[in-house]
Amino acid sequence: MNSPELYLIATAVFVLAGVVKGTVGMGLPAISLGLMTVFVGVEVAIVLILWPTFLTNLWQAVYGGHLKALTKRLWPFLAAASATLILGTFILTTAPQGVPDLVLGALMIAYAVPMLAGLRLHIPSEWERPIGVVLGALNGIFSGLTGAYTVPGVMYLQALGLDRDELVQAMGLLFLSATVMLALALGGFGLLEFEGAVQSLLLTVPALAGVCMGQRLRGRLSDAGFRRAFLGAILCLGVYLVPLGIWRLAG
Repeated sequence: MNSPELYLIATAVFVLAGVVKGTVGMGLPAISLGLMTVFVGVEVAIVLILWPTFLTNLWQAVYGGHLKALTKRLWPFLAAASATLILGTFILTTAPQGVPDLVLGALMIAYAVPMLAGLRLHIPSEWERPIGVVLGALNGIFSGLTGAYTVPGVMYLQALGLDRDELVQAMGLLFLSATVMLALALGGFGLLEFEGAVQSLLLTVPALAGVCMGQRLRGRLSDAGFRRAFLGAILCLGVYLVPLGIWRLAG
């Protein structure tokens, strides 16, 4: 980014993305990546989201009071999601752009619509770890491909029956581990440069300001209201990603 106008646009984008993340626990990478791609291109946008994503996820992972219990319960899922992210980043360097966005968007829509209609998924405790490893591995691949960390990991976490504060903190753990691995992968494949990293660090301030506003909003929501907002965010991201994938394929 080399103009004041772009910095103003980026500031507004990251405040908006931070508000959504503070409210429902996710959405910062997808919103900021999607909007910034319009102005700076996808490779630059992926670098710009790294510091805001890392620090907001660190905050989200630590804040909430359930860190020890969630880490003990979810470590196989988190390890699998981290291990396969590099594979997804490698595929990103060779695969046609657009296909991952289409797949992710379709999965989000297919999940959110029936859940908003009242369907509830539940994973039995004896299947929690094996299913977690499989879905964690898939989540890592999709994260490396798209820079968005939600599918199918967030669906898995919701099916565990966590309350809303546990769910938000668990998503913070998932997103934090994914962000660290994505930064390492981008550096390894030569996509992470010093100038972009500094610009990314500067954008942490508006992102954190947005998260603070979103957390206040979340505190005012009932459990049912939070669930609707959470699933509505997934649906909106899916509706956004499908045409984005088509646009990237056409381009």
